[in-house]
Amino acid sequence: MDSSSSGVSYKKADASYFEKRGLSRYAGVWSLWALGVGAVISGHFSGWNFGFSTGGWGGMLVAGIIIAIMYLGLTFSIAEMSPALPHTGAAYSFARTAMGPWGGFVTGLCENVEYVLTPAVIVTFITAYINSILGLDPAYSPFVWIGFYVIFLALNVFGLELSFKVTLVITLISLGVLVFFWISAIPNMDFSRFALNIGVGPDGKAVELPEGGGSFFPFGFSGVLATLPFAVWLFLAIEQLPLAAEESVDPKRDMPKGIILGVITLMVSAFMIVLLNPSLPGVGAFHLGSSLEPLLDGFKAIYGDGGVVLLGLVALTGLIASFHTILYAQGRQIYSLSRAGYFPTVLSITHPKYRTPFVANIAGALVGLAVMLVIWFSLGAEQGGSIIGSVLLNMAVFGAMFSYILQAISFILLRKNLPHIERPFRSPFGIPGAVLTVIIAIVTLLYQIQDPNFSKGVLWVAVWFAVAIAYFAFVGRHRLILSPEEEFALEHKQAAMAAAAAKA
Repeated sequence: MDSSSSGVSYKKADASYFEKRGLSRYAGVWSLWALGVGAVISGHFSGWNFGFSTGGWGGMLVAGIIIAIMYLGLTFSIAEMSPALPHTGAAYSFARTAMGPWGGFVTGLCENVEYVLTPAVIVTFITAYINSILGLDPAYSPFVWIGFYVIFLALNVFGLELSFKVTLVITLISLGVLVFFWISAIPNMDFSRFALNIGVGPDGKAVELPEGGGSFFPFGFSGVLATLPFAVWLFLAIEQLPLAAEESVDPKRDMPKGIILGVITLMVSAFMIVLLNPSLPGVGAFHLGSSLEPLLDGFKAIYGDGGVVLLGLVALTGLIASFHTILYAQGRQIYSLSRAGYFPTVLSITHPKYRTPFVANIAGALVGLAVMLVIWFSLGAEQGGSIIGSVLLNMAVFGAMFSYILQAISFILLRKNLPHIERPFRSPFGIPGAVLTVIIAIVTLLYQIQDPNFSKGVLWVAVWFAVAIAYFAFVGRHRLILSPEEEFALEHKQAAMAAAAAKA
């Protein structure tokens, strides 16, 4: 079957093709909520805090509010699109229906960068916590990375029900840890002395004010904008939820509820952690601006170093929750592009017993590990270990921002071009909310470019894009499969064309 206007061709797969790529339904509202919150929650344990060094406390707060507005626009758009297009493809599926095969593929590539690299970022933070807790030599970090990948790949491969149960339990534990921290921190906080202990040195960089009392915005409004890429870490990956659409019991009812409950939970948690973590005596915003384990620093400030092992293990829970849930998303994202023929179809084969996309999970994990190991061994353990987290974080956020822009554009085009498709939920923010998402994402990208670690990673993202687009141009576009996403897009395109012809 040809689709000449898009320059692609399809073949209709037989029943055995989809039998080897079957998924099972299990997830309800709370499983979906846990999947969304669990994916993000590590960003409240590590990563977000680097924004203090570019914006100070006030810059971090306002950047967080701006990014929260962006995610509200994005998540409500997704909450509308997901039950209307209830397929595992998520971002790729939305863009495929709105912008054709090329738009779907490029959007899928952007999301692929995010979901392959984000677990790698998180496992570097996990390793930093473990090294701090156990006093391990950082030279052994690659063994910790591999160990965590093996354990959590196994959880994702050996059963959907097990994976969702682990997700729910560990997400609830992570939120419990954060609530415990908030309750412990409130009586000990000294906001002016420690949260406002950042000034600006002669070179324009952050310096510590020993007595605190500094400005809310030591770097001005430009500091707020420079902090946007770090504030993204407070919400990054909530958008993965629609990847569970074909494993949800009732996606048309449950998906919007899970997404909206998730983003509200994260907004409350983000505000509390930004307020309390830097306000503790002996911690402060200046120190947190370069800390790999900010929550552990906070626990140490409250309870001392005596229980560092126990406190460190407690502080690890959020990182583990996100690592597990984003590995889940990584597998489903690769699976959906493979099932439709955009990636090699072997990647979408599911486990014959557990019905999980184990080939996609393993392939994505191997790529993420390979990127980390190349950086580690090419730069040496000391230098490589110090920049892996920040370089990969920039690469993941870069992919995410482009994905958000394309998803918001997809929402606008679907509203305009396919107004009559069934929409069980409609975004109250509509097209203006999607436009605002695009504007904030573009500004975030512009300021991300100014981060010196950005150029170190973005070149390799560009190389990956070039290789993947070349593969699709010369091979993939001639081997597309009529998967559920593709059939939906083609049927509604034909319906729209027929309606337009009837009006003419």
